[in-house]
Amino acid sequence: MNTVNNVLIVGGGIGGLCAAIALRRKGIAVELVELKTEWTVYGVGIIQQSNVVREMHRLGLLDAYLDAAFAFEDVAIYSTTGQQLVRIPGQRLAGPEYPANVGISRRALHKVLSETAIALGTQVHLGTSIDSFKQDEAGVDVLFSDGRQGRFDLLVGADGLFSKVRSLLFGDIYQPHFTGQSVWRYNFKRSGGLDHLANYQGPAGNAGLVPLADDLMYLFTTSHEPGNPWKEQAHLATELRERLAGFGGLIGELREQITDSAEVVYKPLEAVFIDEPWYRGRVLVIGDAAHATTPHLGQGAGMAIEDAVVLAEELTADGTLEAQLQRFMARRFERCKYISEMSLLAGAKEVERDPSFDRIGLVKQMLEVTARPI
Repeated sequence: MNTVNNVLIVGGGIGGLCAAIALRRKGIAVELVELKTEWTVYGVGIIQQSNVVREMHRLGLLDAYLDAAFAFEDVAIYSTTGQQLVRIPGQRLAGPEYPANVGISRRALHKVLSETAIALGTQVHLGTSIDSFKQDEAGVDVLFSDGRQGRFDLLVGADGLFSKVRSLLFGDIYQPHFTGQSVWRYNFKRSGGLDHLANYQGPAGNAGLVPLADDLMYLFTTSHEPGNPWKEQAHLATELRERLAGFGGLIGELREQITDSAEVVYKPLEAVFIDEPWYRGRVLVIGDAAHATTPHLGQGAGMAIEDAVVLAEELTADGTLEAQLQRFMARRFERCKYISEMSLLAGAKEVERDPSFDRIGLVKQMLEVTARPI
């Protein structure tokens, strides 16, 4: 018999929904609350690198969205002028019949995740969060924002960068900090030759193109934004073109097509890392609530998905809940810390405009590390 039979998940993003799916597939009852009153998705697209493709296959989800995605094999790194510096072959970690990497719109992915979680029996409550909790040796009593109360064997906070669960559990010890950079994203019709992740890098900046579907791709770039200034929505297209002024190649060709400020997705980059066990008693935080970092290595959502898989495995293995969560931490802490620190390092080197920084070497190392079993 499982030590944990019912779980409350706070947060209906990628990490929370994947945790719900993983736990339901193991026979654990799941209730999920999401503060938003409707399923809405921030951003444009997402890169799922080979380790993430592997875990989505293990979750039984990959086949459900491949038709809505763009499968690709390689990652190429270019100079800011468009000269290819290296092309890194992908690894088919999910099996020879599946691609190494996948690009997909966040909306398409969220549709599959939310529909699957509900079909598997997750009880979902939108427009709801938690106000407080009290735990004892046998369970967690939760007071919801809608006045309901409930008791659970485990409370999982998957509620993102500004996690309510993290603040209730740890107080104000861990607060997100602005890294000095922001990320910009914009959708385009996919260029016929873009059949891989194309990253353009140099001392003055970093940008890239990600295929999402046969007819869709998105552009991203990071920029140094001292003081985290407020951006007027109406000016975002102009500012994004300015940020891309130093790029040639396909990025340069696309730059002048950025005309609709309403379609620019702009986000200051903030990070937080809980440098101790991510749980106390029967309350645990995962994903961005525990280890939010920057997108420089494209692994933020991937680490949340891996958290979900490992949590479900450990909660249905032998031992007490304390032993299970200790094993969870042993499998997740150093891996997530590596991604967090290396992503922040890449961003810091961009801000410093350090020409000696070996970005190619870091990408190769990251792909080797994340290919290892979790």
